[in-house]
Amino acid sequence: MKTLREVNIGETVKVTKIGGEGAVKRRIMDMGITKGVELYVRKIAPLGDPVEITVRGYELSVRKADAEMIEVE
Repeated sequence: MKTLREVNIGETVKVTKIGGEGAVKRRIMDMGITKGVELYVRKIAPLGDPVEITVRGYELSVRKADAEMIEVE
């Protein structure tokens, strides 16, 4: 199991599972991050928060706590 938080800059990964419950999971899915979608990690802030990704053709910043809930391969 690898999470989005552990992915290096420049890597493209595929979402396998989204953790969390209720509103948190819904918010992640509303941003376009769903099972099977590809994510490209563009930047990671110096302290690791936030992580900037490209998903479905647009750029998105995800908090470290949310990135840890997204399992990828």
